[in-house]
Amino acid sequence: MSYYTDERMITSRDALNRYEFKVKLLEIVENARDPTAFKFGGRVLVKKVLVIVRNLRTNEVEEKELDLEDIESEIRSKRKFSSANRWVAPSEIRNGYIVGYRHVDLLASAIALDYIVI
Repeated sequence: MSYYTDERMITSRDALNRYEFKVKLLEIVENARDPTAFKFGGRVLVKKVLVIVRNLRTNEVEEKELDLEDIESEIRSKRKFSSANRWVAPSEIRNGYIVGYRHVDLLASAIALDYIVI
């Protein structure tokens, strides 16, 4: 289903307002079963995303493809836990992009392992 998507809805910024982020959904886990579907409804498990980072001072754009499943397993092996939540509701996906308020949940492990440097 295609929705009209305002650019502000799919972007997020860092705390110091230096970088702007967009997260494009590339791949989901097809056979994943949501253990809490009775609470939160139908959700999809995100596997790969494309992170588009724009430096607001220099307008440089950097794109990174991240495999969130591999990053989550790497952080679990190094630090014994992961704070990332890869489950996303279909209503939080707009034209292939994930809405801005879900970016921190998806990218927490990648930021902790310095795949994304802010």
